[in-house]
Amino acid sequence: MDRYETLSKYTKDELIELLGIYAKNFLALDGTWFQSVEARDGMDAAMYHDGQAWLRYTASEARRLKAFLGLGERPGLDGLERALPLRLCANAHPEVAVERDGDAVVCTVVRCRVQEARSRKGMPWHPCKPVGEIEYGGFARAIDPRIRCECLSCYPDVADPGCGCRWRFTLEEDCDDEHDDD
Repeated sequence: MDRYETLSKYTKDELIELLGIYAKNFLALDGTWFQSVEARDGMDAAMYHDGQAWLRYTASEARRLKAFLGLGERPGLDGLERALPLRLCANAHPEVAVERDGDAVVCTVVRCRVQEARSRKGMPWHPCKPVGEIEYGGFARAIDPRIRCECLSCYPDVADPGCGCRWRFTLEEDCDDEHDDD
Protein backbone atom coordinates (compact mmCIF):
# COMPACT_ATOMS: atom_id res chain seq x y z
CA MET A 1 0.00 0.00 0.00
CA ASP A 2 1.26 3.45 -0.92
CA ARG A 3 2.01 5.50 2.21
CA TYR A 4 -0.21 8.33 1.02
CA GLU A 5 -3.13 6.03 0.26
CA THR A 6 -3.77 5.61 3.98
CA LEU A 7 -3.51 9.34 4.65
CA SER A 8 -5.84 10.22 1.77
CA LYS A 9 -8.71 8.55 3.65
CA TYR A 10 -8.71 11.26 6.32
CA THR A 11 -10.33 14.67 6.28
CA LYS A 12 -8.31 17.86 6.35
CA ASP A 13 -9.19 18.38 10.04
CA GLU A 14 -8.15 14.83 10.90
CA LEU A 15 -4.84 15.31 9.07
CA ILE A 16 -4.21 18.55 10.98
CA GLU A 17 -4.90 16.69 14.22
CA LEU A 18 -2.55 13.90 13.09
CA LEU A 19 0.19 16.45 12.39
CA GLY A 20 -0.15 17.64 15.98
CA ILE A 21 0.14 14.06 17.21
CA TYR A 22 3.25 13.48 15.09
CA ALA A 23 4.81 16.71 16.37
CA LYS A 24 4.13 15.77 20.02
CA ASN A 25 5.54 12.29 19.37
CA PHE A 26 8.69 13.85 17.92
CA LEU A 27 9.13 16.08 20.95
CA ALA A 28 8.49 13.09 23.26
CA LEU A 29 11.21 11.10 21.47
CA ASP A 30 13.61 14.03 21.80
CA GLY A 31 12.85 14.29 25.51
CA THR A 32 13.09 10.55 26.09
CA TRP A 33 16.62 10.17 24.73
CA PHE A 34 17.68 13.43 26.42
CA GLN A 35 16.42 12.26 29.83
CA SER A 36 18.16 8.91 29.36
CA VAL A 37 21.52 10.59 28.79
CA GLU A 38 20.78 13.11 31.57
CA ALA A 39 20.04 10.33 34.08
CA ARG A 40 23.12 8.28 33.20
CA ASP A 41 25.76 10.87 32.30
CA GLY A 42 24.45 14.17 33.70
CA MET A 43 23.07 17.39 32.29
CA ASP A 44 26.32 18.54 30.65
CA ALA A 45 26.58 15.37 28.55
CA ALA A 46 22.90 15.50 27.65
CA MET A 47 23.21 19.15 26.60
CA TYR A 48 26.27 18.38 24.45
CA HIS A 49 24.50 15.59 22.57
CA ASP A 50 21.30 17.64 22.33
CA GLY A 51 23.24 20.48 20.71
CA GLN A 52 24.87 18.11 18.22
CA ALA A 53 21.53 16.55 17.31
CA TRP A 54 19.78 19.90 16.82
CA LEU A 55 22.69 21.28 14.81
CA ARG A 56 22.19 18.61 12.18
CA TYR A 57 18.42 18.29 12.42
CA THR A 58 17.49 21.96 12.06
CA ALA A 59 19.60 22.44 8.94
CA SER A 60 17.93 19.42 7.36
CA GLU A 61 14.45 20.54 8.45
CA ALA A 62 15.06 24.04 7.06
CA ARG A 63 16.26 22.72 3.69
CA ARG A 64 13.16 20.54 3.32
CA LEU A 65 10.78 23.34 4.30
CA LYS A 66 12.60 25.77 2.02
CA ALA A 67 12.08 23.38 -0.90
CA PHE A 68 8.44 22.72 0.07
CA LEU A 69 7.69 26.45 0.18
CA GLY A 70 9.59 27.11 -3.04
CA LEU A 71 11.77 29.70 -1.35
CA GLY A 72 14.71 31.07 -3.29
CA GLU A 73 18.32 30.81 -2.25
CA ARG A 74 18.13 33.93 -0.05
CA PRO A 75 14.49 34.44 0.90
CA GLY A 76 15.29 36.79 3.78
CA LEU A 77 12.96 37.38 6.68
CA ASP A 78 9.87 36.84 4.50
CA GLY A 79 11.00 33.26 3.89
CA LEU A 80 11.84 32.71 7.54
CA GLU A 81 8.45 34.08 8.58
CA ARG A 82 6.76 31.54 6.30
CA ALA A 83 8.95 28.62 7.42
CA LEU A 84 9.00 29.04 11.21
CA PRO A 85 5.33 28.12 11.78
CA LEU A 86 5.82 24.94 9.74
CA ARG A 87 8.60 23.57 11.94
CA LEU A 88 7.69 20.31 13.61
CA CYS A 89 8.41 21.75 17.06
CA ALA A 90 6.22 24.76 16.35
CA ASN A 91 3.34 22.32 15.93
CA ALA A 92 4.23 20.41 19.11
CA HIS A 93 4.01 23.29 21.56
CA PRO A 94 0.56 24.41 22.71
CA GLU A 95 1.12 27.96 21.48
CA VAL A 96 3.76 29.55 19.23
CA ALA A 97 3.59 33.04 17.72
CA VAL A 98 5.62 34.28 14.75
CA GLU A 99 5.32 38.03 14.17
CA ARG A 100 6.98 40.89 12.35
CA ASP A 101 8.49 43.55 14.57
CA GLY A 102 9.79 46.32 12.31
CA ASP A 103 12.89 45.00 10.57
CA ALA A 104 12.82 41.74 12.54
CA VAL A 105 10.84 38.53 12.94
CA VAL A 106 10.10 37.42 16.49
CA CYS A 107 9.24 33.84 17.35
CA THR A 108 7.72 33.23 20.77
CA VAL A 109 7.02 29.84 22.29
CA VAL A 110 4.24 31.08 24.53
CA ARG A 111 3.78 27.75 26.29
CA CYS A 112 6.61 25.23 26.22
CA ARG A 113 5.61 21.57 26.28
CA VAL A 114 9.14 20.56 27.39
CA GLN A 115 9.23 22.78 30.48
CA GLU A 116 5.62 21.94 31.35
CA ALA A 117 6.40 18.20 31.20
CA ARG A 118 9.55 18.56 33.30
CA SER A 119 7.61 20.58 35.89
CA ARG A 120 4.86 17.92 36.03
CA LYS A 121 7.51 15.25 36.65
CA GLY A 122 9.15 17.29 39.42
CA MET A 123 12.30 17.71 37.33
CA PRO A 124 14.38 20.89 37.16
CA TRP A 125 13.79 23.03 34.12
CA HIS A 126 15.78 22.25 31.01
CA PRO A 127 18.50 24.91 30.50
CA CYS A 128 17.55 25.19 26.85
CA LYS A 129 19.07 28.53 25.84
CA PRO A 130 22.40 27.11 24.53
CA VAL A 131 20.61 24.45 22.47
CA GLY A 132 17.93 26.95 21.45
CA GLU A 133 20.65 29.19 20.02
CA ILE A 134 21.89 26.23 17.96
CA GLU A 135 18.37 25.22 16.95
CA TYR A 136 16.85 28.59 16.08
CA GLY A 137 20.06 30.16 14.77
CA GLY A 138 20.88 27.13 12.63
CA PHE A 139 17.37 26.94 11.21
CA ALA A 140 17.40 30.63 10.31
CA ARG A 141 20.84 30.46 8.65
CA ALA A 142 19.77 27.40 6.64
CA ILE A 143 16.81 29.43 5.35
CA ASP A 144 19.10 32.36 4.53
CA PRO A 145 22.73 32.65 5.70
CA ARG A 146 22.30 36.40 6.23
CA ILE A 147 19.78 35.90 9.03
CA ARG A 148 21.03 36.32 12.59
CA CYS A 149 19.26 35.06 15.71
CA GLU A 150 19.19 36.73 19.10
CA CYS A 151 17.75 35.17 22.24
CA LEU A 152 15.37 37.59 23.94
CA SER A 153 14.28 35.19 26.69
CA CYS A 154 15.03 31.52 27.32
CA TYR A 155 15.76 29.53 30.44
CA PRO A 156 18.04 30.04 32.30
CA ASP A 157 18.19 33.66 31.04
CA VAL A 158 14.53 34.51 31.41
CA ALA A 159 13.75 38.12 30.58
CA ASP A 160 10.03 37.46 30.06
CA PRO A 161 8.48 34.99 32.52
CA GLY A 162 5.24 35.18 30.50
CA CYS A 163 6.59 32.88 27.78
CA GLY A 164 8.67 29.75 27.33
CA CYS A 165 11.21 31.46 25.09
CA ARG A 166 11.48 34.29 22.57
CA TRP A 167 13.85 34.68 19.61
CA ARG A 168 14.50 37.70 17.39
CA PHE A 169 15.74 37.35 13.82
CA THR A 170 17.32 40.11 11.76
CA LEU A 171 18.85 40.26 8.31
CA GLU A 172 22.45 41.32 7.78
CA GLU A 173 22.46 42.51 4.19
CA ASP A 174 26.23 42.77 3.91
CA CYS A 175 27.22 39.70 5.91
CA ASP A 176 29.85 37.25 4.76
CA ASP A 177 28.22 33.84 4.26
CA GLU A 178 31.46 32.20 5.37
CA HIS A 179 30.83 32.96 9.04
CA ASP A 180 27.51 31.20 9.40
CA ASP A 181 28.81 29.19 12.37
CA ASP A 182 28.21 32.23 14.64
